[in-house]
Parts: sequence; structure tokens; C-alpha cells
Amino acid sequence: MWETPETPFPAQSADDIERLQSRQKKLAVERAKASAFYAGKLDHINMDRLDEPDEWRKIPILTKEQLRGLAPDRFFDDFCIGNRADVVEYWRSGGATGRPLFYPRSREDMRFGLEAFRRLWLAAGVGAHDLAHVAFPLGIHPVGSLYARTAEELGIGTVWCGAGNSTPSELQVELIETLKPTVFAGMASYGLQLAQVAERMGVDLAASSVTKFLTAAEPVSPGKRARIESMWGAELYDQFGCTEGSALASEISDHDGMVFWTDLYHFEVLDEATEAPVAEGENGILVITPLWNNTITPFLRWNMGDYVRWQRAEPVVGDALSIYPKVYHGARTSGFFKVRGININHADFDDFMLRQLDVADYKVEIAETDTLDAIRVFIELGEGPDSAQVAVRVAGAIKAKFEVSPDMEILAPGSLEAEFTGQVKQNRFIDKRG
Repeated sequence: MWETPETPFPAQSADDIERLQSRQKKLAVERAKASAFYAGKLDHINMDRLDEPDEWRKIPILTKEQLRGLAPDRFFDDFCIGNRADVVEYWRSGGATGRPLFYPRSREDMRFGLEAFRRLWLAAGVGAHDLAHVAFPLGIHPVGSLYARTAEELGIGTVWCGAGNSTPSELQVELIETLKPTVFAGMASYGLQLAQVAERMGVDLAASSVTKFLTAAEPVSPGKRARIESMWGAELYDQFGCTEGSALASEISDHDGMVFWTDLYHFEVLDEATEAPVAEGENGILVITPLWNNTITPFLRWNMGDYVRWQRAEPVVGDALSIYPKVYHGARTSGFFKVRGININHADFDDFMLRQLDVADYKVEIAETDTLDAIRVFIELGEGPDSAQVAVRVAGAIKAKFEVSPDMEILAPGSLEAEFTGQVKQNRFIDKRG
């Protein structure tokens, strides 16, 4: 195994980050050269010129589709490096857009993966004086356990609940009432569903002890943010990561984008068509290279499948986080569906639906018919509204905004919570067309 240089974290200055980037990018490429997957793909790279953007971009971009093309029982032999004996954990990808993948992690990888997750708590100003209710899913996908483990490492009181499939939602509401946590950490969608469960139980979560809501793993539209902060009476911190790396970025108290850990990862924002870098402030595809936790899975220039824009760092004396640039999360590249010639962005539709105050929850299905594609919207309603009137109103509003006429179906309260239980990333947009 390669030896990873010891280095203090976090970085102390922009110059620290530049030195780390230069050293670790070279190490990342050296490691990747030992992978059968990269055989012959890196021979043309001048290792002494990796800090030059044009040379770095000679490295091919890696996509999930390429890895899914490998036989599952050959993944370690065909992509990974190092020894199987060094594996201490496997991390499962979300699998929202296809077959999930399982990534081995060494003890060395875990050291830096946990470092990244510890920063999520610190960026949100959570410390030993807090009690955290951790409701991210627990299981082979690592997000829930990593939030909980790093909270405990930092001396934060921790309630290991998991999502509704681990601890029933009604019990979670009771625990919030009884234990009085100050922080809720979980999927945004599950937080909304938990608030609906609480409402049916006669509990007002907006009056609870929770003052901060930490969320990750799915985009948070302005409508979703507003609804969560209203229903929970808490300040939402959006956070960002990927199974191929670890935690990447977090909002801080200004809630203006997310600081990105550039001492842990190299990132690029590229034009989707040309793969050329976009200018600061322009939208593009996020591509990352883990600089440290790559001793077994040598990810180089990994296409995250996310649209973002970025803003360079503006270091301020005394502000430790100002040395990091910021990213602003847009949408998933896979987050679109086309119906009757109309392109609809999942994030835009999600924002729209969560602004419909009579709608408690929803999902969308697209299906083929003999004539036109059909869009069906399933909705759960809040307390009191007339279902027929709400369905007509929402259908009309969808037609006005997105130029498609949906079929509407009213679901019983709690139906979608039961359907989504256990999913890391709730799939609200289901395309049933061949």
C-alpha cells in the first residue's frame, strides 16, 4: 500500500490548500495507474505537469455508467487497487438512477472519510452542548452511521434512530418530545413526512426543542426549505456528499452556498457538452477527485451527476472557513423528464409542489399510452381541505406552469411515507415508459 502523508486538518490557509492539492493529485494518479481499469488510459499524462489545467484535463472523466458496465463479481479485480485484506467497510451508492454499487474502504480511507463528516457538524455550529436526533437511514448505505459516529466523536449527544424502517415514525416523534434534541439530522423528505406524522399525533414540531435541521443526499428546493423551516421551526443546513468520496460541502451560518473541502477533494465545474471549465458563477457539471480516501477505489475526475455553480474563496483573517470556495447546488443531471415534448426539471416540479400548502406529500409517474404520454400525480392532503377541489386546483396550476395536463390521484395520509421507508434517496419521479 502507498503511504499517505500525515497532514493537519483542516488547512490553515489558501496556500496550504494549494500545496496539498499539488501533492495529492499526483498521488491520486499514481494510485490509479495500478488499476486494471486505467490500464493504458493514463500513459500520456505528464506527471510533472498535473498542476497545469490543460494537462490535468487529459485524464478521462469517470462516470457511474462505466463502473456499472463492470461485472459485480469482478469490480474489485477490474477497478480497485490494494489488497482485499485491507478492506474494513463497504459503502453502497444511492442507486437512485440504476444498479447500486458497493465501494470497499480501507482503514486509511475511513480516517479521511470521517474527517469530512465531522466538518458537517462543525460547519453548522453543532457541538458538545447539543443533542442530535439522527434519522438518516442506517444500513449498508453509510450516511446515517457516519453522521452518528462522527457526532459521538465530537462529544455530541446522539440518538441513533435511522429512518422510519429502523425506528417507527410515531416513536421518533415521541423521542423528540421526551429527549428534547436540539438538532435533527435526516433526509429532507423524511423530515417533511415526520412533521405530518406529528401533526396527526397532535404534536407541533415547530414548538419542539429542535433548532437546527441538517440534511443531505437530495436537493433542497426553496419551496422544500421554506416548508421544512416552517413545520420544524428550525434553521436548515443543506449539506452535500457522495459515496464515491465522503462529505464534500456544507452550508454555514450565512446559508449562501456550501463551503467545499478543497483540502480533501479537487473539484471542477465543466460544460456538459464540451467538458471545458465554466467561468465562476456559471452552471456546469461537478467533477471531483478525492485526494486522500482513494487507497482502494482510485476515483479520478468523477462525474458527480450534479449541476452546480461555484464561487472562489475570499479568505478573511480570523474566519477559518473563508479559505474554501463555495458551490451552489442546482439539480441532478438525471433529474429531468420529457412529456409531450415538454422538458420538466425534477427540482422545479418539487419546488412547485411543496409550495402547494394543501398538498402534504406527492409523487409523479410517467407512462406510455396509445396516443400521448400520460403524467399522473399522486398527492396526500393536509388536514381539512376538500380533496376534489384541491385536485382540480393543483391540476390546473400544473397545466399553467408546466404546460401539461396531469391525471390526479388522492392517496390516504401516510401512504407515501410507507412506500418511501428505507429509501436513501426517495424516488418521487418514476418513468414507466419503456
